[in-house]
Amino acid sequence: MSNFFFYITTNPKRTVLYTGMTNNLEQRLIEHYLNRGNPKSFAGKYFCYNLLYFERYYTAEEAISREKEIKDWNRKKKETLINRQNSEWNFLNSTIMEWPPHPDVTSR
Repeated sequence: MSNFFFYITTNPKRTVLYTGMTNNLEQRLIEHYLNRGNPKSFAGKYFCYNLLYFERYYTAEEAISREKEIKDWNRKKKETLINRQNSEWNFLNSTIMEWPPHPDVTSR
């Protein structure tokens, strides 16, 4: 079974939303976490490493298509999507992996 994911992350204050697609959700969250504060990337600049929402797909094409669709949505529509599964806007990182990542993983 192939695993591809569309996901939405946010910053600690939940004021910014970032949408993405990956074939390794755990690794991608670690990358966002390591990149926090980096002004050269959107997710890094705004500290968007907290997972709010994700969907799993069998093919990369499906996940990419979903990301493109939702990336064009306004914030209110994205909030409605998140609220359907995560109405409290809990950070889901620890439900899918050890969080925060082990220091050996996060040392640069």
